[in-house]
Amino acid sequence: MKKNIKWFAAVLAALTLGYGAVSCGSDSKEPEWEWPDPDPDPDPEPGVEKPRFIWVDAAANFPDFANSKENILRDLTKAREAGFTDIVVDVRPTTGDVLFRTSVVDQVEWLGAWLPGGYSKVERTATWDYLQAFIDAGKSLDLRIHAAINTFTGGNQTSLGGAGVVFRDEARRAWTTDLNLAGGITNIMSTSQSAKFFNPVLPEVQEYLCSMLKDLAAYDGLAGIFLDRGRFDGFTSDFSNYTRKEFEKYIGRSVASFPADILPAGHTSGIPSPVPVHMKQWLEFRAKVIHDFMEKARAAVKSVNPSVKFGVYVGGWYASYYDVGVNWASPDYDTSSKFSWATKKYMDYGYADLMDQMLIGAYASPARVYGTTEWTMQGFCLLAKERTMGACPMVAGGPDVGNWDADDKVPQEEENRAITASVAACINACDGYFLFDMIHLKKADQWSYVKTGIDGVIKKD
Repeated sequence: MKKNIKWFAAVLAALTLGYGAVSCGSDSKEPEWEWPDPDPDPDPEPGVEKPRFIWVDAAANFPDFANSKENILRDLTKAREAGFTDIVVDVRPTTGDVLFRTSVVDQVEWLGAWLPGGYSKVERTATWDYLQAFIDAGKSLDLRIHAAINTFTGGNQTSLGGAGVVFRDEARRAWTTDLNLAGGITNIMSTSQSAKFFNPVLPEVQEYLCSMLKDLAAYDGLAGIFLDRGRFDGFTSDFSNYTRKEFEKYIGRSVASFPADILPAGHTSGIPSPVPVHMKQWLEFRAKVIHDFMEKARAAVKSVNPSVKFGVYVGGWYASYYDVGVNWASPDYDTSSKFSWATKKYMDYGYADLMDQMLIGAYASPARVYGTTEWTMQGFCLLAKERTMGACPMVAGGPDVGNWDADDKVPQEEENRAITASVAACINACDGYFLFDMIHLKKADQWSYVKTGIDGVIKKD
């Protein structure tokens, strides 16, 4: 049984690069495996019930949900019975098309998913509103429904072909990011990379996304919105002429050798030695771009419905998250006092104070539930609270329970125990619990393990 589950998890991990919900955003490697202390949990806070979020990836769950309200109600019922309070439904996969009402971009017609016969197109033939079906089911079950979007993506290329606006519209294709690769600066559309990112620096990209967010915020009964992939594609992005000029304006001088004075060609992870002359200011500039976009996006959402909570999903590995241009800490958190790659001004572009809620990917292995450092689930959550400094009122973290052991090093029973243990380890370290993804619990039938963990921390009547 476990071998089949592992095969599925490995496949979904690969899909995550294209259609999946999470944004890895780092090439950092986690430390060697450590088995958790069997019982280091702090006692739950008495009388406090914190939110428990479960993510519903669009593509992975599409075979069940694309055309069946009954299946949506069935699985949300299971989530409620397990003790989850909040559902995060992915309504803009990396194709950039959508599963909610908007005139800005097309509706999703199909997504790629693994079926018994192999990787296949799953077509959406239903005409009812996908997001509304979740809101309606959530209302009947007393579950809060949040919508998530893959923010700076506009297309996806797989073995099934290209899907998304960048494959249909030349003008939008021109918005895609230019990468600083070993062979020279190359547009992402000319690479084999699945998810086709936009250049976040472009004002027209930001306006396009804000228009979409306004339509999303208009849904009655929607509790919140989470922006996933609200970032640059990676360390090699974006090196277009437009971004070069904007950076030169920012630093008030020309870059003599571009891109070498910023980042060596093809460099994808870590700080190079010697450090290029403009690299630290480049990291600062990119963080400002994303900060300023989040400010605009929040304003767009709140202009339509001030009661909708605005938030983000980010990876918990803050120490290396500069590679995607994001500073998710509080603007009062002095990054430069902790990390040599940060300028003093880098802290000014922390955006935690713009958020009503944040989901932290505490994506350690099942053998590293407890700890105080990054690459432990508990440590990711503790550090997220330390770095956000109370600027965001709700910070929830938790594991990816399907892609956390791709090499099959941990026995299935230990993985099941890690699911249970992750609840207390994460929820007691921050303001809530977050689990990615519903498909994993469904495929491995692991609902009971998370229920046991949740039952252990919620207030008993």
